Amino acid sequence: MFGIIDLPKFIIGTILIVLLPGPNSLYLLATASRYGIKRGYQAALGILTGDSILILATVLGAVSLIHSYPIIFTVLKVLGASYLGYLGFKLFLHSIGIWKTAKQKSSVLAEPPENNEIEPKQLHPFRTALTISLLNPKAILFFLSFFVQFVDPNSTMPMLSFFILAVILQCISLSYLTSLIFGGRKLAGYFSRQQHLASLATCAVGVLFLTFGAKLAFSTI
Repeated sequence: MFGIIDLPKFIIGTILIVLLPGPNSLYLLATASRYGIKRGYQAALGILTGDSILILATVLGAVSLIHSYPIIFTVLKVLGASYLGYLGFKLFLHSIGIWKTAKQKSSVLAEPPENNEIEPKQLHPFRTALTISLLNPKAILFFLSFFVQFVDPNSTMPMLSFFILAVILQCISLSYLTSLIFGGRKLAGYFSRQQHLASLATCAVGVLFLTFGAKLAFSTI
């Protein structure tokens, strides 16, 4: 149907892939737990926008370009690894700040007032999540290798097939990100009462970002 092969298998595979932890999902979880549902959805929109751009680039032939000019992959890889490392370092410093203020009644992880804007000038969830997505050249290669398995090579409308698969993937991704956002708010209430644990959790996320950056830096096409 519409040039798609084995749609149920695609849906199951997509769910399993989306559930795998990555820098984007961890960033969204940290943002939602610290700054609320609104900021969480801003980060989610950044993730979905970035993935949509990468999917479009995949369909339009970005993979062939990367293979023809490996320097492009190298540049994106270095930029992506550096940015993930930068975010990891910032989270690590933030965890130190939480630890130092653990004895205070309020902290940055406490439930924010409903109409209060927290760090409006410094916080850019959409932009940060979008940047994390776009600075990941491996994602383009993944999208092509995954999508192509479910598109009939004899289809007369391959673009429509890719579009339908992309919409399904994004719907599944949005459902998962929504669960992370509301799960993050529940964690915020717990961490607001357990400051030292909040500090350790933030530090752990920072270390994971540094790990993601190192993994990307040493990756190959």
